[in-house]
Amino acid sequence: MVGFLAVLVVCLAGAGVIILRGGSGPVSVADPVLVDAGTTSGGSSDSTATPGTSASTSAAAATTATPAATAKKAATPAKTTSRAAARTTAATTTVTSVKKGASAWKFDGSKKAMTNSGVSWFYNWSADRGGIVAPKAVEFVPMIWGAQSATASTLATAKKNGKILLGFNEPDMSGQANMTVDQALALWPKLEATKMTLGSPAVAWGADQSGQWLDRFMKGARKKGYRVDFITLHWYGSDFKTADAVSQLQAYVKATYAKYHKPIWITEYALMNFSGSPKFPTTSAQAAFITKSTAMLQKLSYVHRYAWFAFPTSTNGADETGLYRPGGVATAAGKAYRAAGQ
Repeated sequence: MVGFLAVLVVCLAGAGVIILRGGSGPVSVADPVLVDAGTTSGGSSDSTATPGTSASTSAAAATTATPAATAKKAATPAKTTSRAAARTTAATTTVTSVKKGASAWKFDGSKKAMTNSGVSWFYNWSADRGGIVAPKAVEFVPMIWGAQSATASTLATAKKNGKILLGFNEPDMSGQANMTVDQALALWPKLEATKMTLGSPAVAWGADQSGQWLDRFMKGARKKGYRVDFITLHWYGSDFKTADAVSQLQAYVKATYAKYHKPIWITEYALMNFSGSPKFPTTSAQAAFITKSTAMLQKLSYVHRYAWFAFPTSTNGADETGLYRPGGVATAAGKAYRAAGQ
């Protein structure tokens, strides 16, 4: 993901953030204040974990074997209701799903692309918009990327720019936020002090597993009486067969929800093989996965937000997993994502 990485490094360098991703796995994203396990636009409640191999297991195998560089992001909580309620028009922007979001960096045509896609929110791994132009109806969700971002000035910037705050980006990865659980817990009261709705740190993998980074963080937060409103997840699948990939993603999300019983935000997900070849599925396979996975996520009431990685295409000239090319032109994957929630 050299192209994606290059863009994110450029975009986040201004905020003092350098992100080089090694490895990939599921990451969970939740949305508390909005959680009531109530109805969602899909209608299905699906709130118990299904037995079997969770996505985190397969993701860990696919990503821990050979860490690869990738860019990271964050998400925003939102409560899904009926399709009619989800359709909110401001100027020419029509939100087709309050769950659907964009993980983006600055690119030409961002406003046109967000309008076309029907997303309701976006984030860029930073506390401010970083020059990204978005429709007024599309909410910005700031993030405190790592320990170096947890300063009074950056937190004030985040509070000025949004109501929901995403926690640390892949603190379990050396190429990302790279934080110990104790470091994250020591800084968490600063994030709480903003009084914003708080998403958990987004781990690269193993959110559903006992003894792993997120489990230890959540136990520590509970013991100290700290607030975590929703769980933020990342997930990358190396199985390019649509039905299997959707099943693995669903199993990981369900198992994570069953463990913490908090709303879920998936702020990064895609099909990508970090340790083998081909690295990406065919264009049609990626689009088919988007269609089936978004339909599944729309139906899970405890999934409050999701964002595909990534909204823009790579600067190396290839589409890779991107949804929109410069100028706001949708790829085949982008067209599939645009249809989500309709």
